[in-house]
Amino acid sequence: MLRWPAESVWEQVAPLLPGFTVEILPEVDSTNSELMRRVRAGQPEPVLLVAERQTAGRGRLGRSWQAEPGASLTFSLGLPLAPADWSGLSLAVGAAVAEALHPGVRLKWPNDLWVADRKLGGILIETVAAPAGPGRHAIVGIGLNVAPRPAEGLSTPPAALQDLLPGMDAAQALGRLALPLVRELLAFEQAGFAPVQPRYAARDALAGRAVRLSDGTEGLARGVSGAGALLVHTAAGPVAVTSAEVSVRPA
Repeated sequence: MLRWPAESVWEQVAPLLPGFTVEILPEVDSTNSELMRRVRAGQPEPVLLVAERQTAGRGRLGRSWQAEPGASLTFSLGLPLAPADWSGLSLAVGAAVAEALHPGVRLKWPNDLWVADRKLGGILIETVAAPAGPGRHAIVGIGLNVAPRPAEGLSTPPAALQDLLPGMDAAQALGRLALPLVRELLAFEQAGFAPVQPRYAARDALAGRAVRLSDGTEGLARGVSGAGALLVHTAAGPVAVTSAEVSVRPA
């Protein structure tokens, strides 16, 4: 039985987010979906929601995210957020998560955490209109493989946090991540992605590599812009990739 650090996370984060709560659920369809339902039902308070098991976990572009109890960490953080520009938010979150975990964690644009070209985890950010007023809520979902898992049926071989940190469990990983994640989101609200760009570059798994976009375009990845766009040098010239519908793989 995992001993979740709910109280210590609350003590760290509550001074930064008035009304903040931490909840641990044995099972839910999706932590992102649950928090979106709550905001729409008029519950706008900031909350960190952890699921020991998700029955319908979601990744980017509607892909499913499979997670077994104890073998993974799945949680979402919901909070009101009003940045001048939302561009690059998933990249900023990725940088904060990678830095809080291990020097070996790299970032694959736009929202994956990699270890040696294997997928450690992913980030899914969704926004929902606040029930009252003009603002929006950010729902930041994170899924991490904690223990090794089979590669069958996966397009990218999986990595596990225990590959880097033997003995690490999901509860300990949450304890490492909660405060840095909140601090990153509040900093992003004030200053956007541009100050994070050098930190992202230090862990960019694609920089300098040949890549292929899902529309068939090929080129050389040249980092990301100050707005979080992927910069690719193609035969037709430089391209700044911003579409959420574009997937990128090493060629």
